[in-house]
Amino acid sequence: MWLPILIVSAICLLVNIPMGMMRERYPKFSWQWILWIHASIPLIIVLRIALHLPSIAIPINIASAVVGQLIGAAPAKKKRKAISPSA
Repeated sequence: MWLPILIVSAICLLVNIPMGMMRERYPKFSWQWILWIHASIPLIIVLRIALHLPSIAIPINIASAVVGQLIGAAPAKKKRKAISPSA
Protein backbone atom coordinates (compact mmCIF):
# COMPACT_ATOMS: atom_id res chain seq x y z
CA MET A 1 0.00 0.00 0.00
CA TRP A 2 2.78 2.47 0.85
CA LEU A 3 4.85 1.89 -2.29
CA PRO A 4 2.28 3.41 -4.70
CA ILE A 5 1.82 6.36 -2.35
CA LEU A 6 5.58 6.85 -2.23
CA ILE A 7 5.87 6.62 -6.03
CA VAL A 8 3.08 9.15 -6.64
CA SER A 9 4.56 11.45 -3.99
CA ALA A 10 7.96 11.29 -5.69
CA ILE A 11 6.32 12.09 -9.04
CA CYS A 12 4.49 15.04 -7.42
CA LEU A 13 7.76 16.33 -6.04
CA LEU A 14 9.67 15.97 -9.30
CA VAL A 15 6.93 17.44 -11.48
CA ASN A 16 6.54 20.48 -9.22
CA ILE A 17 10.21 21.47 -9.21
CA PRO A 18 10.11 23.02 -12.72
CA MET A 19 6.67 24.45 -11.96
CA GLY A 20 8.11 26.20 -8.91
CA MET A 21 10.82 27.65 -11.14
CA MET A 22 8.20 28.95 -13.57
CA ARG A 23 6.04 30.31 -10.74
CA GLU A 24 8.86 32.52 -9.51
CA ARG A 25 8.99 34.35 -12.86
CA TYR A 26 5.58 35.93 -12.34
CA PRO A 27 4.15 38.39 -9.82
CA LYS A 28 2.49 36.85 -6.80
CA PHE A 29 -1.22 36.08 -7.28
CA SER A 30 -1.16 36.80 -11.04
CA TRP A 31 -3.04 34.31 -13.20
CA GLN A 32 0.26 32.81 -14.43
CA TRP A 33 1.48 32.37 -10.85
CA ILE A 34 -1.78 30.61 -9.93
CA LEU A 35 -1.58 28.48 -13.09
CA TRP A 36 1.89 27.13 -12.23
CA ILE A 37 0.85 26.32 -8.67
CA HIS A 38 -2.16 24.30 -9.82
CA ALA A 39 -0.89 22.83 -13.09
CA SER A 40 0.12 19.48 -11.60
CA ILE A 41 -3.21 18.79 -9.92
CA PRO A 42 -4.79 16.97 -12.91
CA LEU A 43 -1.77 14.65 -13.13
CA ILE A 44 -1.93 13.91 -9.41
CA ILE A 45 -5.66 13.17 -9.61
CA VAL A 46 -5.20 10.83 -12.58
CA LEU A 47 -2.40 8.96 -10.81
CA ARG A 48 -4.40 8.64 -7.60
CA ILE A 49 -7.42 7.27 -9.47
CA ALA A 50 -5.38 4.95 -11.70
CA LEU A 51 -3.49 3.46 -8.76
CA HIS A 52 -6.56 3.35 -6.46
CA LEU A 53 -4.77 5.19 -3.69
CA PRO A 54 -6.51 5.61 -0.33
CA SER A 55 -7.58 9.03 0.89
CA ILE A 56 -4.60 9.17 3.29
CA ALA A 57 -2.47 9.77 0.17
CA ILE A 58 -4.07 13.17 -0.49
CA PRO A 59 -2.25 15.18 2.21
CA ILE A 60 0.98 13.28 1.52
CA ASN A 61 0.79 14.11 -2.20
CA ILE A 62 -0.08 17.73 -1.50
CA ALA A 63 2.87 18.04 0.87
CA SER A 64 5.16 16.54 -1.79
CA ALA A 65 3.87 18.99 -4.38
CA VAL A 66 4.43 21.93 -2.03
CA VAL A 67 7.97 20.77 -1.27
CA GLY A 68 8.62 20.47 -5.02
CA GLN A 69 7.36 24.02 -5.55
CA LEU A 70 9.61 25.31 -2.77
CA ILE A 71 12.65 23.47 -4.10
CA GLY A 72 12.02 24.82 -7.59
CA ALA A 73 11.54 28.39 -6.38
CA ALA A 74 14.57 28.44 -4.06
CA PRO A 75 17.28 29.34 -6.61
CA ALA A 76 15.28 32.28 -7.99
CA LYS A 77 14.54 33.56 -4.49
CA LYS A 78 18.18 33.22 -3.50
CA LYS A 79 19.28 35.09 -6.62
CA ARG A 80 16.72 37.85 -6.04
CA LYS A 81 17.88 38.21 -2.43
CA ALA A 82 21.52 38.50 -3.54
CA ILE A 83 20.67 41.21 -6.10
CA SER A 84 18.44 43.33 -3.84
CA PRO A 85 20.22 45.74 -1.52
CA SER A 86 20.20 44.76 2.12
CA ALA A 87 18.42 47.04 4.54
